[in-house]
Order: sequence, then C-alpha cells, then structure tokens
Amino acid sequence: MSTAVPEILWAQRSSASEPEKNVIMLTINVPNMKPEATKCELTTNALHFESTIEADASKGIVGNKYVFDLDFFEEVVPAESKQHLTAKSLYLLIRKEKAQEEYWPRLTKEKVRLHNVKTDFDKWVDEDEQAEKPDDMGMGGFDPSMLSAMGGGAGGMGGMDLESMMSQMGGGADAPDFDDEDDEGEDAEAAEGEAKA
Repeated sequence: MSTAVPEILWAQRSSASEPEKNVIMLTINVPNMKPEATKCELTTNALHFESTIEADASKGIVGNKYVFDLDFFEEVVPAESKQHLTAKSLYLLIRKEKAQEEYWPRLTKEKVRLHNVKTDFDKWVDEDEQAEKPDDMGMGGFDPSMLSAMGGGAGGMGGMDLESMMSQMGGGADAPDFDDEDDEGEDAEAAEGEAKA
C-alpha cells in the first residue's frame, strides 16, 4: 500500500468582535473514508491527518494510506473547533485563537507552496466583503440545524409542506402564472392559419 497526501481546500473568515466568525475552514478530500480508519489530531498550532483506504475496484478506488501534517500560521483553539466526516471528505471548522479583522496571509507557518493545499473558492470571501456575505461556514454546505426542517428524513419525507418551503425560497404561492404561455402559442398558430386562408 502506497502513501499519498490528500487534496486540502481552505478558506477563512476573521472577526475581532465575534469569535465564532474567526475561523479557518478546511476540507480534506479522500475517497471512501471510514471513521475507524481515519485519525485527525488538532493541536493549538498543528494538524495531523491519517486515513487508510481499502481498495474498491467497483468504484475505481485504489487502496492508499493518506497522511499529512500541517503547522498553522498562528495558533487555533481545538476545543472550539468542529469536524464532520463523510465518505468523501472531512470538513473542519477551526477557531482561530487571535481575534482580529485581518486575514492570515497564508494557512501555513512556513512560506512554502504545498501542491495539495488549494483555496476553496466556493467558501472564500474577500476580506473587505466578509460582512456583506451571508454565513456559509457549515460543514461543506451542511447545516445541522436544517435537519429539523426536513420533516421526517428519508422514507418518503413525510410531513414536508412543499408550498411553504417554496414560498420561503421565493416561489410557491407567489410564483407567476405561466399557464397563459401555451395560449399565446395557440393564438399565433391560429393567426398564421387565417393568414394563409
């Protein structure tokens, strides 16, 4: 079994007054991760990650051991950080120790370019625009508070009120009536038929 480094995507937010908005968002992408074979250790200044992946020919997955160590630019608070593991990714929301408006200039302590660490442009917001951007700091877009609004989960999704859900999204009861569009097509065809006669 060979050893590889996983793809790591990162973004950040900063706030001098709101500690929960002073975070680093990391996404570690590894196919077919299993909790029992994945280890993630977060300290005040570093992150150690290991995951052993079993081969799965039906999915085209080669067995590998993924390992990497990362020294952060500044200190973080492990006790106030969160993790969410899926089969494809490990999402980390890491609280920065120092509350400040300015972004870190880079993720790592050393000023080196790591080939597997990339900016997560889906989550990145420019420093001067972060107050305008709605919070999307969930675990890969996963917002645990939304689970209660799902009304029953899988198995038919019983109890969901689609009309109220659509009206919250800007559609539903207030949506425009598109039934007249078919009539316009029929009127045009009738007028065209009369012109030929």
